[in-house]
Amino acid sequence: MEKNGGGERMVCVTGAGGFVASWLIKLLLSSDYTVHGTVRTDPCDPKYEHLKQLDKASEKLKLFKADLLDYDSVSAAVKGCIGVFHVASPVPSASVSNPEVELMEPAVKGTLNVLKACSEAKVERVVYVSSVASIMMNPNWPTDQVKDENCWSDKEFCKRTDNWYCASKTEAELEAFEYSKRNGLDVVSVCPTLVLGPMMQSTANASSLVLIKLLKEGYESTENKLRIIVDVRDLTGALLMVFEKPEAEGRYICASHHIRVRELVDKLTSIYPSYNYPKSLVETTDGDDVSSEKLQKLGWNYRPLEETLVDSVESYKKLGLLGWRYSIGM
Repeated sequence: MEKNGGGERMVCVTGAGGFVASWLIKLLLSSDYTVHGTVRTDPCDPKYEHLKQLDKASEKLKLFKADLLDYDSVSAAVKGCIGVFHVASPVPSASVSNPEVELMEPAVKGTLNVLKACSEAKVERVVYVSSVASIMMNPNWPTDQVKDENCWSDKEFCKRTDNWYCASKTEAELEAFEYSKRNGLDVVSVCPTLVLGPMMQSTANASSLVLIKLLKEGYESTENKLRIIVDVRDLTGALLMVFEKPEAEGRYICASHHIRVRELVDKLTSIYPSYNYPKSLVETTDGDDVSSEKLQKLGWNYRPLEETLVDSVESYKKLGLLGWRYSIGM
């Protein structure tokens, strides 16, 4: 997608300092896009240094301090862009005391502010990074049927069961498509599963902590859950694909590997035998599955799980996240 048939291709990425957005910005810069990235604090903050070190960042990356609940700050970052990747969304590291304010409002109002800014700037396409959380929590879906893009989480069921992250992602994605219909804005969403892979940022994000804890916490027991994993680099490839391909439309589930925790631990132990893995695994009846067939038909593919696991662990080691001094949540 090029503005006015050529020239500079400028896009905006919200939540630029985060795990997924950092890798997306790296991919966009390498694909010769100019990138506006929104960040919550001063762009000169050292925690964004990894972005400034990226190839072409000095010429083609500009960071904007923006609060997604402040329309004017969002609008300044989006102005002049042909596309927007809305990645930013609050992810709780623990239970939140006021989920309506801490999760629902930023996710929904923030998304609407981004979309309004996109309409004003005449953006060609918005890629909204949702989550499989907006798909999985549907008690009325047939148990013998794999969940696909037609399945939506039940917002009220999410709230009743204290799954506020699921509720926030579901409501924000629904609002995005409603806005799209009302205003003629081209919106495509991608719903990733558990995102792993090497970290660029220095602070562990929620999905990476799932693997970090498995490696170092030494749980007496943990559930043998089904984990559906996608590599952050494959996810960002999907995001760019659905932006660039004119035929992309609607929602896309982004999922690569389906594996139980027991098998995951076995794989990790065969490569890294000395970490503090769970001592026992408790069988569980969970196992809702999802399909990324629609995304694969668009041309998406993904790397082997072993590559994701090794690259993840090596990056955690490099960042000092697996040593005894590291405390989860620091």
